[in-house]
Amino acid sequence: MMNLLREIYYVSWGDLKFLRHNAINVLIMSLVSPILYLVTFGYGLAPNMVESDLPYIAFIIPGIIALSSLNASFSSTATRFNVQRLYYRSFDNMMVSPLSNAGIVLGKTTLGVVRGLLSCTFIFILGLFLAPQLMLTPLFVFSLILSCYTFSLLGVTAALLAKSHQTMAAFSSLVILPMTFLCGTFFALENLPPLMQAILYGFPLTHSSSILRAASLGWEFPWLSLLALAGFFVAFFLVDIHLIKTRKI
Repeated sequence: MMNLLREIYYVSWGDLKFLRHNAINVLIMSLVSPILYLVTFGYGLAPNMVESDLPYIAFIIPGIIALSSLNASFSSTATRFNVQRLYYRSFDNMMVSPLSNAGIVLGKTTLGVVRGLLSCTFIFILGLFLAPQLMLTPLFVFSLILSCYTFSLLGVTAALLAKSHQTMAAFSSLVILPMTFLCGTFFALENLPPLMQAILYGFPLTHSSSILRAASLGWEFPWLSLLALAGFFVAFFLVDIHLIKTRKI
């Protein structure tokens, strides 16, 4: 275990240095989209929408936190790793070094996890002023960390599969963008037809939104969604290990 932790540190060291030197720019970029969603949906649509007898702003903030964990964790991991692999060729150096595949995968997720947690923390603090109904619980913290790790692993998957920036853009358009608007971040899935609900429960953001909302609002916790998100975590990790073994450049 200690060897694995050292490997994770060695792999993530350069990415964390990058984050430290660009912290202000990274934080601003991470917060712009969530704040726009909050203003547009939370206040622009709030007078016309009610969810579970809660103020709509209280309903939407956990969804925006889940969405921020997706966007911040995925984009920072996928973009940087894709550039390192295809253009700087630093991925080749990692592959010839005495590092385990698990250490490489988890090390490359660190930047996304840290950035996701930072952006989500600021959104949650802002949300406490806008919606006093929100609660910070251990289950919420665990769910948020699991979400950031899952979406960072998805970013590693996309970076390993992508052959160019165009491929990465196509992946974002076909996978990330639909999840942004359809996975229960801005509305309750119960309002959709059963078939659509079944399809959307096949996406990790749906489960992330569900568990973060329940944990922060004191609702009955959906343990099946937690298990499903953990399943996505394991699946993405195993896929990344396989891709690391089979794709050397």
